[in-house]
Amino acid sequence: MEPIRETLKRVVNAPAFSERYNDMRKEVLENPGVQSFLEENASEIDKSIVDRGMHKLYEYIDQSHDCNKCPSLDGCINHLKGFEPNLVLERNTIGIAYTPCKSKNAYDNKRRASSLIHSMYMPKEVMQATLSNFEPDDSRMEAFRAVGAFLDQATGPDNLPEKGLFFYGKFGVGKSYLLSAVANELAEINVKSVLVFVPEFMREMKQAIGDQTLQEKVDYVKKADVLMLDDIGAEAMSSWTRDEVLGTILHYRMAEKLPTFMTSNFSYSELQHHLTYSQRGEKEDLKAARVMERIRALTSPVKMDGRNWRN
Repeated sequence: MEPIRETLKRVVNAPAFSERYNDMRKEVLENPGVQSFLEENASEIDKSIVDRGMHKLYEYIDQSHDCNKCPSLDGCINHLKGFEPNLVLERNTIGIAYTPCKSKNAYDNKRRASSLIHSMYMPKEVMQATLSNFEPDDSRMEAFRAVGAFLDQATGPDNLPEKGLFFYGKFGVGKSYLLSAVANELAEINVKSVLVFVPEFMREMKQAIGDQTLQEKVDYVKKADVLMLDDIGAEAMSSWTRDEVLGTILHYRMAEKLPTFMTSNFSYSELQHHLTYSQRGEKEDLKAARVMERIRALTSPVKMDGRNWRN
């Protein structure tokens, strides 16, 4: 049997192998990325270093750069999915260092942003809302501008406007969508938001009395960096949920000057009328007025109108 060393020597010296190797070498050395690397390190690299590092240079050109060969992060062709190769010179040896590609960075940023938004009973499709997909027609332009003004003042978790917004109007005009879009924008500057669908939240608060988690849940909501209460007024609110749950949350946020957003089908005056009457039909003007005083202190009203975007 022919010794392996002799076999390798025979294969390497074969004209076909030599031709393929020369073609590969030419392809490698003509690659713009390789040329740039060799030029940057011209004072430290000689032919012997290039020859020894040819396999690393080929590994470099065989992969995607700036995601130019990958249809998506899942379809990444690189040796390390989501990481692109960069040529480095260490101890007279050519090597490769891998760094996250732009698709990986975008994915990680999206996951990080999502982790800053806590949704309680909000529809999944609403949670994916973005301002870029919000169409600010004439009937919704005021709301769009108000959001822009708020976001212009918000530069991070420690620098937020004290007052949020109260979006009101008929069904389907985009109030909940805009709420979520604001939360996603805030997440980009590391601001945590809690979005709460009020009718379902109030139902859970009643159940929380039995499992002794009421105080924990109320504290979590009232202490949120930014709180967004969606569809307030849609629930049949009892005196207890109005005063002990909603009232407690709003009072804390007013005292701590924490920004709060709300959406409702009711205007301020209509919501006050709604809050005046408990589930039992009792008229409680003073208690309703107290809650509304806090809502007015926490928000600025913005009417949204136009067509129903759910249709």
